[in-house]
Parts: sequence; C-alpha cells; structure tokens
Amino acid sequence: MIDLIRGREILVVGMACSGLAAVRLLAELGARRIVVTDRKPEAELQPELALLRNFGVVKPVTGGNPPELVHPDLAMIIKSPGVPPTLELFRRAAELQIPVLSEIELAYAFIKAPLVGITGTNGKTTTTALTAAILEEAGVKPVMVAGNIGVPLCEAVGKIGASGVIVVELSSFQLENIEHFRPAAAVFLNFEADHLNYHGTVERYFQAKARIFENQKAGDYAILNAEDRAVASLSTSVPGELLFFGKSPLERGAGLEGDQLVLFNRGGKPQPVCPRTEIALPGEHNLENALAATTAAWALGADASAAGRILRRFRGIAHRLEPVATIKGVEFINDSKGTTPGATIKALRSFPGKAKILIAGGHDKGSDFQTLAAVIQAEVKHLVLLGETKQKLAAAVEKAGFKDYELVNSLEEAVAAAWSRAKAGDLVLLSPACASWDMFPDFEARGNLFKELVAALKKQHS
Repeated sequence: MIDLIRGREILVVGMACSGLAAVRLLAELGARRIVVTDRKPEAELQPELALLRNFGVVKPVTGGNPPELVHPDLAMIIKSPGVPPTLELFRRAAELQIPVLSEIELAYAFIKAPLVGITGTNGKTTTTALTAAILEEAGVKPVMVAGNIGVPLCEAVGKIGASGVIVVELSSFQLENIEHFRPAAAVFLNFEADHLNYHGTVERYFQAKARIFENQKAGDYAILNAEDRAVASLSTSVPGELLFFGKSPLERGAGLEGDQLVLFNRGGKPQPVCPRTEIALPGEHNLENALAATTAAWALGADASAAGRILRRFRGIAHRLEPVATIKGVEFINDSKGTTPGATIKALRSFPGKAKILIAGGHDKGSDFQTLAAVIQAEVKHLVLLGETKQKLAAAVEKAGFKDYELVNSLEEAVAAAWSRAKAGDLVLLSPACASWDMFPDFEARGNLFKELVAALKKQHS
C-alpha cells in the first residue's frame, strides 16, 4: 500500500469525516498530491476546507466530482461511504485500472491491532459499543471503537498497538471497496433489504455485507446469527472458524438455555453469563445484540463473567432507544439511529403495553414500508410523518388500514403535534425508519434537535 502513497497523487472523493481522516493519513505517509472532491458547493464546506488548508499537498475541488480528475498518473482513489458508485469518475477509473478503495481499506494496511468487525442491517452501533465494553471489562487494554460508529478507522492508525483491540462498525458502503481488509472476528448481525437506492438490488447489498468474511483465514472467527436465514446461509462458505449466536442452545457461541444467556463450547461445560431478565437494554432486538457482543468478545478472550457484568449495567448509546425526558407522565424516546423499517419495528416492540405516538419519515433509501405499516397498525396510537418519505409512508399505513396519522413539515412541528396528542402514560418515539439526509446532515443532528425540542417542552411545562 505504501508504494501507492509515497510520492504519488491520490484522489479522495468526499469531504466528510472519513474522507478528511484519509487525507490526514495520506499526507502523513508522504503522498505528493492529494485531490479532494465533493459535490457540495464551497459555501457549504467552510469547516472542511479550513482543515484541508493545514496540508500543503491538498487541492480541494468543490461543487461536483468531475471525471477529468481521474487520469493515468493517479495511484488510487479513496471513496467515502455513501458516495454513489455510479459516478462517471469511477467508470473512468475502472477503464484505467486505477484501484478504488474505502477508507477502512487504507487504514487497515497500517493498523497493528486485531479488529472485531461488526456489520448487519440493524443493531451495529449498539453491538459495537457493547462488545468494546465487555472487552474492557475483561481487562483488554486498550480498546477503541471506530468505523461507522463515528471515529474513522484512519484515526486509529498509530494509536493502538498489537496488544489492543479495535472494534469497528462496518456499513455495506465501507465493505464494498475493500481488498485485503481482514477482521480477526467478523460479526454479521442480521439482514433485510436496505440501501436499494445505492446498491440497486437486495443481492448486491447482501454481497457487500458478506465481504466482511472474504479475507479471513483459519484462526479468525466468523460469527453468524443462527436465526437469520440469509446470514446463516454463509456458514458453508466463510473461511474463518464458525461461531453462532441465537435464542436457543448452540454447539458453539452464545445462546439461551431456558431463561439464561449461556456461552456454549463444543465438548465443554456451558458457561452462564446472566439471566435474560437482567440485561439492562430493553427489547428482543437488544437480546440479539447482547448475544452477538458476548460471542464476539469471547472470541477475543473475554470471559462469561465480564460479559454478564456489562450486560447488567450497559444502558445503551445516544440516539438508540435513548430516554430523553418524561413530561407530565409522557415519556420521550430518541431512536434517531433507527434508519430502517426493521429498526423501527424493533423499537416499537421494545415497549409492550405502552400507547405510542411515533414520529417517522426521512430520506428515501428505496425501502418497502408495508411490514412496518402492519406493525404501526398494531402498536401505534398516532403517527406523525415528515420528510421525503412522508407520502410514501402515509400510503403504506393507509393500505394497512391505519388512519390516525398527520403530515408535518419539520421536526419542530412533529414534536408539537406529538405533544398535542399525548396523554399521561403515553410514549412519544422518534424512530424515523429512514435516513436523515433529506433534512439533516446525519442521524446525530436529527436526534440532538429532538432532544433540544423535548428539553424546551419540559422547561415550558415544568
């Protein structure tokens, strides 16, 4: 990899966090020239451009991704997650046989610590954070979380030695452009249709996710959800040592025996972790996340007792079923990280017996909302819809026979509408089932605004 960097010209596509982290690393490694391009106009990229001025070898290009930036002397292209693969400059790169790599592939070439890679349609962020917490509890030092969870993997280069562990949340966007990337333990949590506007077909999306295993060797661990048919189908093709997780006894991995979460090891005595009723995170989906994280941490040397201690006290992360406030008996929950229909279904089912007002809608990724609509019919008292998908979601719930919804134009209006409908004992849930990019730069910005609006509401009614 260093031969493609030192003294060479490199193109980085995208000025978001991972693109900027890639630029920093490439500059440190001696790239002669780094061209960084982004479709946004210069006026919208002032903080990013200010940072890039610190590197004398960088030439920024804003307002588009011109294909003429690709030429025969270019050593490689680093593609940021989410940048459409259909850009003309990528077609031109293919013609010139210039490698197009993801930021995680660049970082991997210079990382010494073993990696735990975690992918899947839902639950990645929680499982990543939970796995890291169990490893730390077991005495592994240092442990770092990176990837799609917020810290680009390039920022880990040089910070974690071979004795530590990096737990990496991995999206299909990141995995699509790997070459040698190889986690010591790779987890595939679950699979459902998503990002069809990017990948084109469900098959291509699945293939991108499954690339997490392709460079593994004997001695690495491939960790699969035993109860997800698509994920479990990979058991005959992955090169790593197989471990499973699921809600029943297993030959090897984390499962349930009665009401007890247990680590099973072929030929050995099952090791109790903790009763499922003592897991601090609510919901069946978080039981699945707990089983996956326990298996992944165990593969890297953590013991059952360390896993049990963390599962009893780990209460989640920001923007994932995050309790915000209770106002006059109405509970507000921030699930802005719920960016797929499946994630929202799991969020709705995490609060059985509660009357729920759901705030949903956002950027259209090509998702099918019919299954979600049926769950809304069964679980939701009132639905508030906003964003690019509000009409599409409205049509889906109408088809399911659900009429108690309204359309709004902003999150401010959505919170006000939800509050006007809420009574003591109700739960107001922001779980959009969609990405945030139509109205917000990311799900964090969406969730943070929701929390600010709820805080203002609480102050007003205190």
